[in-house]
Amino acid sequence: MTDITLNSSLADGAPIQPASRPNLDKGFNPLTMIIFFGILAAGLLYVAYSIYSDVDATGTKVTSYLPYMLLLVALLIALGFEFVNGFHDTANAVATVIYTHSLPAEAAVMWSGLFNFLGVLTSTGAVAFGIVSLLPVELILQVGSSAGFAMVFALLIAAILWNLGTWYFGLPASSSHTLIGSIIGVGVANALLRGRDGTSGVDWGKATEIGYALLLSPLVGFICAAGLLLLLKVIVRNPALYAAPEGNKAPPLWIRGLLILTCTGVSFAHGSNDGQKGMGLIMLILIGTVPTAYALNRALPESQVAQFQKTSEAASKVVAAKGAGHSIIGDPRPAVTQYVSSHHISEGTYPSLSVLVKDVGDQVQKYGSLNKVPAEVVGNTRNDMYLTSEAIRFLMKDKENDLSKEEVATLNAYKASLDSATKFIPTWVKVAVAIALGLGTMIGWKRIVVTVGEKIGKTHLTYAQGASAELVAAATIGAADMFGLPVSTTHVLSSGVAGAMAANGSGLQVATIRNMVMAWVLTLPAAILLSGCLYVIFSRVF
Repeated sequence: MTDITLNSSLADGAPIQPASRPNLDKGFNPLTMIIFFGILAAGLLYVAYSIYSDVDATGTKVTSYLPYMLLLVALLIALGFEFVNGFHDTANAVATVIYTHSLPAEAAVMWSGLFNFLGVLTSTGAVAFGIVSLLPVELILQVGSSAGFAMVFALLIAAILWNLGTWYFGLPASSSHTLIGSIIGVGVANALLRGRDGTSGVDWGKATEIGYALLLSPLVGFICAAGLLLLLKVIVRNPALYAAPEGNKAPPLWIRGLLILTCTGVSFAHGSNDGQKGMGLIMLILIGTVPTAYALNRALPESQVAQFQKTSEAASKVVAAKGAGHSIIGDPRPAVTQYVSSHHISEGTYPSLSVLVKDVGDQVQKYGSLNKVPAEVVGNTRNDMYLTSEAIRFLMKDKENDLSKEEVATLNAYKASLDSATKFIPTWVKVAVAIALGLGTMIGWKRIVVTVGEKIGKTHLTYAQGASAELVAAATIGAADMFGLPVSTTHVLSSGVAGAMAANGSGLQVATIRNMVMAWVLTLPAAILLSGCLYVIFSRVF
């Protein structure tokens, strides 16, 4: 068994017993594997039954099984992304409890998997649709077309391939970073294929906002973990907290409880943030393959539909006033779509949007309930609502519009009503993603765990270092979830470990830090290039 030599000692000068490397090679017992496959089978059955029930509730007669075959393939790829995300990212959460001997490896990954599962189930959905809003609006409106399927398959497969590659080499790269790059690649490729400037294919404002979150979160992890460790040294003077484990000995009970608590927090926060990325893409898949059941939120109560009428009328007056003096003849959708794509207001933008807002209100009033919208028009109604919502989002961000606070409040209320009808996540989708992410945690975790536990610092991880890194990671990811921003568990926690090591004077392994930085730098361009090429290929194939 390998020993990791320490360069530190207890406060009284007594040398520390070398900390033993944890046993990472113990396999799961047969009962664990039976439970694993049992949960997997139960999850698949639940998903199949839920889809059948949802489609049956709409009264739709199945005339072709091709959409359901495409749905099955796309769902497997999307859940495969979350599965890979589980063992790629969540290894960071368990590294500290394993290397401080707080929990055996087998127990740690199962515990982490459970709280990943719970984190997904309790997530808000804000991150899911923040990711979706990065995609080109014309592809979202035509997600059931060949280009729509090419988009979904390209970005998911590109993200999976890069994640598997970095996992194979034990590099703690970011699944969030990878997925954002894949989305940008699809957007740029789609714009170029349509004869437009490649920069017009992405919502760069949203991409910049998310990019700042991804860029700053590792710095937050490094600085805050270092600061927290130094603060602990001032407040808590118990030498045991700053010592590495002695041999295979478990830490004192209070330290062990703290480390397990921080592992739990990171796992839960990871599930609530990262799990949503797959949810948004699965909803796009469902809208494209079975729009009758999933294009509109048919579970929306009639009281909210009545509220929609009020907010619609108020918003229509605001937009109509802005477009006063202009009128349009014909379909208003092309002008609104052009505005959402280019973010450039023309003289036809406001009058076209005014007509579209009124048209959406008339459609909802005509049927009285989203549950009563006929199957043959449900896709068009959903597209009109989504397009209107996106146009209003950009109008409120544009400072040139000179909207008053009252007008912004009116448009915000209307947008919230639109989003409640189109941006929803069925319970079974959350359960499916939770199972994929939770089970993924239990497979393939060892490579990243070894990197975080052994190859970042030059000395063995101490209790305080592990707790500092994980407390900061849990808080950062939780805050990002509240603001609907995707951040990387990998970046935050691994940089937190590095910050704690640096603050303690433990030293950093330059080769590992260099490889981590290289993975961070290369992830975005590699994912953009890979997904863009796959999109071009798939758009030809489909």
